[in-house]
Amino acid sequence: MGQAERSNHAASPVNGASLARPIGRAASQLSLIYDAARRRGPHPRGPGSRCWVDREPGVPARDRSRPGTLDGMREPWVVGVSGASGTPYAAAVISGLLDAGAAVDLVVSRAARLTILDETGRPFRDAHWAEDLAGWLGRDLGGADVRYWPAGDLAAGPSSGSYRVRGMAVVPASTAACAGIAIGLSKDLLQRSAEVNLKERRPVVVVPRETPVTRSHLEHLIALHDAGAVVLPASPGFYGAGAAASAQQLVDFVAGKVLDALGVEHTLFRRWSGELAADRG
Repeated sequence: MGQAERSNHAASPVNGASLARPIGRAASQLSLIYDAARRRGPHPRGPGSRCWVDREPGVPARDRSRPGTLDGMREPWVVGVSGASGTPYAAAVISGLLDAGAAVDLVVSRAARLTILDETGRPFRDAHWAEDLAGWLGRDLGGADVRYWPAGDLAAGPSSGSYRVRGMAVVPASTAACAGIAIGLSKDLLQRSAEVNLKERRPVVVVPRETPVTRSHLEHLIALHDAGAVVLPASPGFYGAGAAASAQQLVDFVAGKVLDALGVEHTLFRRWSGELAADRG
């Protein structure tokens, strides 16, 4: 090797000495991360923790007789609440799942917290989510199998396809959430969870409420349909309760259609029997 070649080789960024420094630094950083995680230990289970499980007293975690389980393993429905107007639809779906004895994993986007506050006057806080959820739903959560995952936690269970769930409902689904899920943006846990369930070929129900809609929104909804999602607009029918239906009856109609799409039994509305005004109270 000539002098010029030796000089060029010594200055080359791919020689052993220059590679050793960044590799050594990366190894040290990984070691520090591992040590910190080991010292931190598992996440605590409690109302203020990242993930909390509430079960009936005396019911073991792996009870094969409880709904929402598979081979004794917990298998929840994921409910993602985005920032679109229509949080009563989300509350009705969550309540319907709990009434059916199903386990629920809940993800509430940052924008959805503002919408919940605006539409209900109630806050929804990560550190007090169990208390806030009970107030929002207007029910006692004692005995309910619910886990809450902050929307910014991209290491949460539903972010992985190996985390066992039955499927997911995004209700209400904002135009931004529909777009993000359709293009695989995964900017938060809600979008990532929906994408995971689509790729795993699990049931995914998306409930858009925006009206009228733009061409781009329609294209995203078509993309979601083509990816395997059920696109279920928040469009209530009046045959269940009639033209004098209350707001809650109309909300329950949409929530019932969501549960139908998920295959969950409910009694949220009167089903069409083929007879006009049959059994209408």
